[in-house]
Amino acid sequence: MNWTRLGVMALAMAALSGCADFYQPPQPWQKGNLAKPDMSMGGDGLDARFTQHIYGSKEGSSGGYGVGGGGCGCN
Repeated sequence: MNWTRLGVMALAMAALSGCADFYQPPQPWQKGNLAKPDMSMGGDGLDARFTQHIYGSKEGSSGGYGVGGGGCGCN
C-alpha cells in the first residue's frame, strides 16, 4: 500500500513538472519565422491554385469544391 502511494505521487510529480513551460508567447527572434507565408492558414497561394486545378480536372467540373457532381452525368 505504501509503495503504491509513493508510486502514484512520483508519477503525479513527473506529470506536473512538464506543465511549467506549457505556453510561452513567441520571443522577438521567433516572430520572423511566424511571419513567413508558409505559416499562414491558407498556405501557399500558388499551391492552392494548383491543387484546385487538379481537383477540378479530376472531377470534370468547374470549381471542384462545390456540392454538385462531376461531369460524368451519373447523379
